[in-house]
Formats: sequence, structure tokens, C-alpha cells
Amino acid sequence: MAIPHSTEQNDAGLPAELHPLSGDRSAPKKSGWIWILVLLVLAGGGYYYYKSQTSSESKAAAAPGARAAALGPVSVAVTAALKESVPYYLSGLGSVTAFNTVTVKSRVDGELQKVNFTEGQFVHQGDLLAEIDPRPFQVALEQMEGQLFRDQAQLNNARVDFKRYDQLAKEGVIASQQVDTQSATVGQMEGAVRADQAQIDNEKLQLVYCMITAPLTGRVGLRLVDQGNMIHATDPNGLVVITQVQPIAVLFTLPEDNLPEVIPHMKGEQLGVEAYSRDDQIKLATGKLLTVDNQIDPTTGTVRFKAAFDNNDLSLWPNQFVNTRLMLAVRKDAIVVPLAAIQRGTQGSYVFTVKDGKAAMQPVKVDLTQGNIALVATGVSVGDQVVVDGQERLQAGTPVEVHDASPAGASGAAGAAGGGKNSEKAGGKKNKKQENPS
Repeated sequence: MAIPHSTEQNDAGLPAELHPLSGDRSAPKKSGWIWILVLLVLAGGGYYYYKSQTSSESKAAAAPGARAAALGPVSVAVTAALKESVPYYLSGLGSVTAFNTVTVKSRVDGELQKVNFTEGQFVHQGDLLAEIDPRPFQVALEQMEGQLFRDQAQLNNARVDFKRYDQLAKEGVIASQQVDTQSATVGQMEGAVRADQAQIDNEKLQLVYCMITAPLTGRVGLRLVDQGNMIHATDPNGLVVITQVQPIAVLFTLPEDNLPEVIPHMKGEQLGVEAYSRDDQIKLATGKLLTVDNQIDPTTGTVRFKAAFDNNDLSLWPNQFVNTRLMLAVRKDAIVVPLAAIQRGTQGSYVFTVKDGKAAMQPVKVDLTQGNIALVATGVSVGDQVVVDGQERLQAGTPVEVHDASPAGASGAAGAAGGGKNSEKAGGKKNKKQENPS
């Protein structure tokens, strides 16, 4: 009875153990697919949010004027366009060159006894610079003078003999051949006397060369030989270098495209040239254009010009680098605005003007720029208020608030270029106008 009972229990318990095992294996597979779907949804949502945020930022950046308009009037600085007489010049690079530079050398050999100059001294042509020991040349001169006296005595004796032989030949006492021989002797002695005289002149010249004088007027450089040294005519360095610095020249270059514009002005008038410092801020000197080179440099496409400067204040030195300005003409009654007001875009140059409290974009044609000013051919009229600061926040129609309305930007620059009086008058009027900006 007990055995059948145990068998039934085993049969009944077997299905209960198998079903739970099959249910646990299918549950992890379903939950894994669910998590993958959730991650994909989250990744897609993040990507969509990122793209939408980037698009909104780019749209906002593309319309700065819209943001500025939404925030209120933009604060800008303006100045008035003026009518000025502005000089028109061409700028180039140049170097200062001395008209004459001489290395003073000795023409004889000897001991340098005296040095009569100081380094950096200004000397004039003919001033005594140094002295060489003259005694050897003085002795040689005395020797040649003694030889001359001897040859002159022999010459006188030969002439007397010639007269005697000539008379005897006429009387038939001696042959005429002896007379001819004596005549040749007289000629030889005359040649010897002339040679002696030439030697004497040469020795006198050597004595003159012992006194070394300045060949030109200029500034003495550093002394190359000290007193007491033996110097020779073949020495390569010489005694000292003299450079002419008053007047002085400047060689500068301009593009070959400017040559047709310069030549007609050179024929009609004497053109002025201004020399400025390396930073182009300090005016050093004013001179005159002398000439233009006879050929164009094919490697650089430039042509060389030469100008002369008086250089009374010694502001120019040989081999100094300078910026040059060749004055061609004066543009009268030109409309001038600060260079900072000129903006450039895909459609060309333009400026922002202020009218009725709003910015207006005005296309302009710039004739030329000089320093920190621009000459406008078309697009701006005299008295127009142009924006010189704050243009990056403006668009056409942007409300603006004017501040620091000063004429210094335009009139000051124009005055520096040559229109000072007109700039002051126009500037005074604009100050009154800008005290109460609209």
C-alpha cells in the first residue's frame, strides 16, 4: 500500500517542477528588447533637441540688428562730412643717400705728424686735416735744385761754344760739322734743364701733398689712422671719411603704374617731397624732387626717384630708412570723412548715416585715402552725419542713440593733411549741432 502511494506523489510533483523553469527563460528576452527600444527613443529625442537648438542659435546670430532693435537704440559715435582742400600725394619707401662721400687718403708715403680734426667735426673744402713729415721731400727738392743749377751752367757754356764755333766756321777756320755737333749739345743741355725743372715741380707737389686738406664740405667720420703712424699712398682704408650731409638726397621707389601720373606734374612744376620716420608718424624734412630714373626695375615693377633736402637740422642721415610722400596736387573742395566710417561689403564700400534717429546704409565711392581720412566722390554730402563707431551692431533702419559727436575725427585728420582752417570752421558748427542729438 505504501509503494503505490509514493509513486503517485512523484507523478504529481513532476509537472510542478517543469513549468516554472520554462517561464523564467522567456522573461529576460522580452525585457532586453524593451530596453533597446527605450535607448533608441532617447537617442533620437536628444539628436532632435540638439539640431533644433543649433538652428535657433544660428538664426539669432544672423540677425544682430533684430536683437539690437529688440533691446533698444544702439549707441554710436558720429561725425559730419566736411568739405576740405586736401593734398594728394603718393607714398613710397626710400633711403637717405649722401650727394658725395670721400675717403681721404694720403698721396705720399711718410709719418703722420699731425691730425688737425676731431671726429664728427664739420669741415669746409680746403681745411687742413692732417700733416705728413715733409723733410724727405724738402731734401729731394734741394737736390733737384742743385742739379738744375749745374745743368744750367753747362747749358750756358754750350751756348757760348756754339757762338764761337759758328763764327769760326764762317771764317773757314773749322768745319761746319763741328758747329752742328755743338748745336746738338746745346739742345741736349736745354732738355736736361727742362727735366730738372719738372723734377723740382714734382718735389714741390709732394710737399703740397704732405698737407692733407678736405676735398669737400661735409661731416668727418671716425679717424682711421692715429698720429705717429707710417702711412702709404697704397693704404686701402685711408685716413678718414667725409660725407656731405647738407644738402642730402633721398632715393625712393614708386610703382610703375604711378609714372604716367607723375611725369606730367614734373613738367609743369617743382614737386615737393616729404620724409617721415620709420613708423610714418614724425615728419623729418621737406625737400624737392630732382629727377626720376631712366628705367623701371623689372624684378619689382617699381621706378626710382631722387629728391634733395637742405637738411639744416640734420634730421636725415646717410643710409637712414624713411617713408616718403610725393606731393602731386591739392584736391580742392573735397568731401572728407574719417577712414573709420568706411565699411566694405560684397556690394562695395558703404557708410552708415544717421537720419531722424535711425541708421541708413549709404553706398559710397571712395576717391582716395590719405592717412586716417577718406575722400568720397559720391554717396555723401557735406554735413551728413556718418557713423565712426558702433557700425557692427547696425542695419538699415536700426534706431540709434548718438554720443561723443566730435569733429576731431574728420577735421583733425583733414587739418593734418593740409586743410586746417576750413576744418576748424566746420568743426565749430558741428559742435553746436551735436549738443542736442535727436
